Amino acid sequence: MTGRRVVVFPSAAELGPVLAQLVTSQAEKAISTRGRFTLGLSGGSLVSMLSKELLALSNLDCSKWVVGFCDERRVPFDDPESTYGLYKSQLFAKVNIPDSGILTIDPSQPVAACAEDYTAKLKKAFPNDDIPIFDLLLLGMGPDGHTCSLFPDHPLLEETKMIIAPISDSPKPPPERVTMTFPVVNSARCVTFVSTGGSKAPVLKEVLEGGEGPMFPAARVVPRNGELFWLLDAPAAATLSIPVERLDSGSKL
Repeated sequence: MTGRRVVVFPSAAELGPVLAQLVTSQAEKAISTRGRFTLGLSGGSLVSMLSKELLALSNLDCSKWVVGFCDERRVPFDDPESTYGLYKSQLFAKVNIPDSGILTIDPSQPVAACAEDYTAKLKKAFPNDDIPIFDLLLLGMGPDGHTCSLFPDHPLLEETKMIIAPISDSPKPPPERVTMTFPVVNSARCVTFVSTGGSKAPVLKEVLEGGEGPMFPAARVVPRNGELFWLLDAPAAATLSIPVERLDSGSKL
C-alpha cells in the first residue's frame, strides 16, 4: 500500500464535491496512461451522493469508463434493492457511459451461477489480469464493519481463489448477493471508503485505530500496490484519536 489517508469534512455535503473530483482525476490519469478508466461502485448512500456530484460537473465525459459493482443484490433491476437499478436511474441514464462499459450481474440465475457469470464478465473485461485490477473502487462500510458483502465472521472473509463469490446467507437483507473478494479489492490501484453519519463512529474507531477483538472486514482492505482513502464527515470521525486531514468542499485530494 502506498499510504492511507484519512480525510474529514465538516459534513457530507462538503465531502461530495471532493469525492467527484477524486473520481474524475483518477479517470483522467487512467485514460491518459491505459486508455480507459475502470471503476467499481457500491450502493447505499453512495449512489445519490456520487450521482448528484458527478452530474454537477461540467464537461463530464464517461465514454471511456468501464464500471463494475463491488457487490450486488440478486434481485431484478427494477427492484429498489438493485444497486445497478439505482445507478441506472440516477446516473447512467444521464451520462455517456456506453452500455458495453457497464458490467452487470444476471439476476435471473441462481446465486452461485450468477457469481460465476459475473466472474466471466470481469475476466473478459480484464483479459490481461489474473485478478482484475480496477483503477478505483468506491466502498462503503456498515455499522457492523462490513464492506462489499463481506460480513464479520463470515467464511468469505478467508476466500482466496474466487474473485467474485456468491453469498446466500447475508445477515443484511436481501440474503442472496454476489461480492468481490479481498484478492480483487486489495489489487485495486486506488480504494476509497466513504463513510458518513454518527452511527458509523464506534466501528470506524475500531477499524482505523485497531481493537482487541477480531479484525472487522473493512480493516482488511489494504491495497497491495495502491492508494487507500477514507473520506469521512465530522459525525463519523467524532471519536477518532489518530491524526486526520481536515478539508472542505473546495479542496482537492
